[in-house]
Amino acid sequence: MNTALTHWKEAATVILAAGKRHKPSLDSLKRSVDRVSSAPVLNAHCELPDQATFDYEVLLLKRSGASGFMPNAYVFPGGLLENSDFSSEWLDVFKSFRNFPNFGLGCVKQPPETRPPIFATDRMKLGSPVPGDVGLRICAVRETFEESGVLLAVPKKEQGTLLKKIENKTGSQLELTCLTDICNQDELAKWRVLVNQNPSNFITMCRELECLPNIWALQEWGNWLTPIGVYGKQRRYDTAFYICCLEKTPHHTLQDEKEIVHFKWSSPSEILQNYQARKMWIAPPQFYDLSRMCGFTSLLDLHSFSTLRATEGCEQWLPVRLVADNYYISLLPGDELYPEAGSVLVESLRTNQSLEEVCPEEGSAFHRIVALDPYTSAALVTITPKYRHLIPVTGPSLKHRTSSQL
Repeated sequence: MNTALTHWKEAATVILAAGKRHKPSLDSLKRSVDRVSSAPVLNAHCELPDQATFDYEVLLLKRSGASGFMPNAYVFPGGLLENSDFSSEWLDVFKSFRNFPNFGLGCVKQPPETRPPIFATDRMKLGSPVPGDVGLRICAVRETFEESGVLLAVPKKEQGTLLKKIENKTGSQLELTCLTDICNQDELAKWRVLVNQNPSNFITMCRELECLPNIWALQEWGNWLTPIGVYGKQRRYDTAFYICCLEKTPHHTLQDEKEIVHFKWSSPSEILQNYQARKMWIAPPQFYDLSRMCGFTSLLDLHSFSTLRATEGCEQWLPVRLVADNYYISLLPGDELYPEAGSVLVESLRTNQSLEEVCPEEGSAFHRIVALDPYTSAALVTITPKYRHLIPVTGPSLKHRTSSQL
């Protein structure tokens, strides 16, 4: 954990995608074959794919209404880094993997000088022998277990097979992650209570149950910073986003009834449609990333893409709010209106311009989320994404409700 940070607290989250136990029918796939492609969608104004065409679902957790940060929002599982995530005790747990770079995770192609600080920080200088890429993933796995009961772990009996795959650099691109029953559900529930009480108990649990956090199942996806002046001065997070593709939706998913009061497995398209219908609220990062995932209706294609893309690295995104009387825009890096260097001192900007003036139809570099209200948003992206990432897909109702004002 980087205690030197003054503006943000470090966190990690997982976009957990899992194969449906009831696959889409052949008829539903045929009906959409002309509308949906499993290749990345590059048109930001394409229709959302039919939710029936997805062969996977994504886990969202509803935050408590009493939460001090984004109450009642549906979010991906995740949370703050703890000192125990970078404890030297993990060296013994991962002792079979310590001879590999980043414990077998490998390295990204992105030059160190362009890496987001959360990934580039030398954790040795902060007193931890655990590599940053490892500690961040441990946090994401632990928080997912605490909040949802889903344990991403590798049992000791499978570690030899994993070591061979890392040595031979095989299997990771084609194989979806399979969850293994580490112990019976009653015992796992007891450990979940203990880990919620004290994060360091996660280390003890892994020792006692002879398992490892499955850090290799998590692929780097992105890095979002909480915008300044939106959720309060004390609520700023620097969050590493990962994606994990599971073969099947877990049988046992259960909210913790503390921070999390409800869970939902749904396709990206269904989530966005429910958001538009005001049945649930999702924050801009969830909206943007779920819109990106609509470029893939196949879990295998999503897994293959995310695995290959992760080696490229990612960009740090600090949204900057541009506020008018009847709309607001989250500006992202690369947008023509984004402040130079994305200064951390920039709070919400004000404008008297109409939406037509701020968002002309042609000839502009857009990387923004336009919102008319908390439930009516559209991602407008005309730039080429860095690090081989995806452009989000915007549904027809969003386009319709914004196009009249663009």
